[in-house]
Amino acid sequence: MAKTRATSSPAVPKPKKAKVGPTQEDVALRAYHIFLKRGSTPGDPLEDWLRAERELREEVSKPRRKSKIVAIAA
Repeated sequence: MAKTRATSSPAVPKPKKAKVGPTQEDVALRAYHIFLKRGSTPGDPLEDWLRAERELREEVSKPRRKSKIVAIAA
């Protein structure tokens, strides 16, 4: 009878959660809203785009608060 040797399986790293960022459509819409807030005056489209990306990423990274549901007696 051959001796069996317990072998440990190699450590398998846990899959990392994919960082889901804003889509191009989300950024474009936010940049457009920034343009509108400015009064539709000419500006720097690249700056609007970068600001939109930054704002959307900040929204995603903020922890979400659980909303309280308050029952109102009628």
